[in-house]
Amino acid sequence: MYIGKVIGTVVATIKISHLEGRKLLMVDQLDLQGQETGDYDIAVDVVQAGIGDTVLVIDEGNGARQILGLDPGAIRAVVVGVVDEVTLMN
Repeated sequence: MYIGKVIGTVVATIKISHLEGRKLLMVDQLDLQGQETGDYDIAVDVVQAGIGDTVLVIDEGNGARQILGLDPGAIRAVVVGVVDEVTLMN
């Protein structure tokens, strides 16, 4: 699981059936200072996130499939939350 920033959307007119009707987002993982790292994922959106949003991403296939209720299914990452604030303790 990681915190990332939505940097774009992905449009695919032809895709596997369990992705039909689902929004795909391009997400850049953030480091502890909140800076983009350049490590990208394409994630299925289940929380209505948009470009510029800071989001919580589950980046593990089995957990992602469970959230979407798929068995089996070719899913790796799912956006599961929009982050309001991050506080780090020093």
